[in-house]
Amino acid sequence: MKVGDQIVFTAHHGSWKVADRLIDMEDEKVAHFIASISNTVNAKIPEYLTEVMNVAGIMSLAEEIGRKDLSDAIVALKSPGTARKLGALIFEEDKKLRKHLVDVAKAVLVREVLSKKVPVEYPEEPLSEVRIVFPYTEDHVNFVAFHVSGKTQWRAVRRLIIDDKTPMADVARLLASINESITLKLPVYAGIDVKGIDSWFGEFKKVKKAEIPAVVEKYRHFPAENYAPDPFQEHARVYALRKALEKIGLSLDVPAKSLEKYLEKK
Repeated sequence: MKVGDQIVFTAHHGSWKVADRLIDMEDEKVAHFIASISNTVNAKIPEYLTEVMNVAGIMSLAEEIGRKDLSDAIVALKSPGTARKLGALIFEEDKKLRKHLVDVAKAVLVREVLSKKVPVEYPEEPLSEVRIVFPYTEDHVNFVAFHVSGKTQWRAVRRLIIDDKTPMADVARLLASINESITLKLPVYAGIDVKGIDSWFGEFKKVKKAEIPAVVEKYRHFPAENYAPDPFQEHARVYALRKALEKIGLSLDVPAKSLEKYLEKK
């Protein structure tokens, strides 16, 4: 049977039950829909990390750092002292495995700290309702993107059936992978000039501590209206934040690869 172009997201685990599908694959509608999915999965990732790290402790550290202004907060996020504090919040003795989890914890911390100061999520509401029949009776997370009839070619499947033996960090890994896939594709559907955003920060190479305030100021003055159409200027602003943080050596997004490496070697 021929599969039609569509994007599907379903999650059924404990009290988390959401299910929706988009079949009108107009670019703008796709962009809004996958932005909602990204917001949905990012909000859930910390909940699935509590078996491997002290998430409450990370949130407490975020409150502490969040009292600083934006530049000072980002300096603090980048500091070795913060990395040491995060290391103490990881439930893993093996040094190599702990490093993977520190990378994850730092991304959680970065997003939490900056969410108090600037937009880190897209403007769309997260998915919160069951609008279609679940494709599986088992607990699961399922994301399917199939779009081959338009100028954008996208085939992606991210799926995990959850049972008693599933590490909760594996659910977090899948959610992070879904977010990464959307991060790559959303600019295409939204008409965001990612190369232009890269150029906006092009003067910065390997940023040192003393240069962090200059990167932050460059971000503050980012003219989003020049890099995206009107419905997606706030989305472009999130991409500008992501690029600014990359220049500094921080990540706005939990790295799925780090969780994958941890789970492979655990």
